[in-house]
Amino acid sequence: MPPSRQLTRRQIYRRRRIVVFGGLALALASFIYLPMTLLAPLRVAEVTLTVPEEPTPEVPALDFPGYGSSAVGAVGYPGVLAQAGATKPQPMASITKVITALVVLEKHPLGVDEEGPKITMDARDLAFYSEQLAMNGSVAPVSAGMTFSERDLLELTLVKSANNYTMSLARWAFGDNAAFLKAARAWLADHGLDKIKILEPTGIDADNVAPADQLVELGRIALEHPVVADIVASKNVRVPELGKLPNTNALLGVDGVDGIKTGTLDTFGANLLFSADYLVGEHPVTIVGVVLGGPDHDRINRDIRDLLKTALANFTEVEVAADDEPFATYRTVWGAETQAVAAGRVTLLTWAGEPVLAEVTTTEIRTGEAGTDVGRVVLTSGPSSAVVDLELATDLDDPGPWWRLTNPGLLF
Repeated sequence: MPPSRQLTRRQIYRRRRIVVFGGLALALASFIYLPMTLLAPLRVAEVTLTVPEEPTPEVPALDFPGYGSSAVGAVGYPGVLAQAGATKPQPMASITKVITALVVLEKHPLGVDEEGPKITMDARDLAFYSEQLAMNGSVAPVSAGMTFSERDLLELTLVKSANNYTMSLARWAFGDNAAFLKAARAWLADHGLDKIKILEPTGIDADNVAPADQLVELGRIALEHPVVADIVASKNVRVPELGKLPNTNALLGVDGVDGIKTGTLDTFGANLLFSADYLVGEHPVTIVGVVLGGPDHDRINRDIRDLLKTALANFTEVEVAADDEPFATYRTVWGAETQAVAAGRVTLLTWAGEPVLAEVTTTEIRTGEAGTDVGRVVLTSGPSSAVVDLELATDLDDPGPWWRLTNPGLLF
């Protein structure tokens, strides 16, 4: 056996120094590494969108009359939804009176429960009666000294459709026809109804014309005015000295119809600007439409009922988000996974089977608890839209210290 080597003092010192500095280095490395791995932020979870495709509902063809000019629209929907027949301006007949009422109310506003100023009939009002009767226009009796409120004259104009009282209303508000026309044409221009032509307040003149699409817009404007909407929905009115007067619109109260104005010209035919209220699932729908140039009012009333039936069937309530329906999936680098799901059930109103579009927005997450708000979905179909919040379906937990210590390259 060879003799044992004795370490020199220098060698012993060197080895001690290695042990000490090695331990210090290890301690320093642990001091830096452990906090960096255990306390470092995790990498953001990857997101994959999983937007479901909504089925397109089948809807029937619209049953438009085979004559004249027709169009349908709806409150909240710009323009018209569909139209048929002639597109050029057609005689409005007494639909003109809707314009007259709105123009008068702009100058002399009324509340729904207000009667307004008193207006006394005189010789000029008697002359209006004779003039309109001679033209086979619709009239109501009048005599000098009769007194009516502004509301009375509006009801005689829109419900009874009495041409002579429409003339009296316009004269009271503006003084003469020239002043009325100036105001009416300015009002039409202000409301974008540039293709409507008006020469007098009643519609007895066949040159008072409008295209069907702009009459639909006129109907929407009329329904927005509380006084006009209230009057045109009245099946009858009671006017002092004239008694109870029925509305010329025989469709009121039938199939949801609640307005708006009839029109008749011997040289053209029967017109109706109409509105009807419905509930499609959870969604209220107000259809506005017009039929011009029908053979008579019995015929256009039947045809409008058919048109309304098919128009209503073109509105469909679609469930665009169910409770807990997934719209996105979160995946982490340590293999955990959860979904972003709808926070509640949402339905959307669609027209004519128009597709539903979804725009999903998600927030960046690393971990989170179930129910945490992580974004939203905006769902649209035409002008209809709905928003549903997204939340985590399950917890997304931290991977823990062991995974952090053994996967430093997957952090950050």
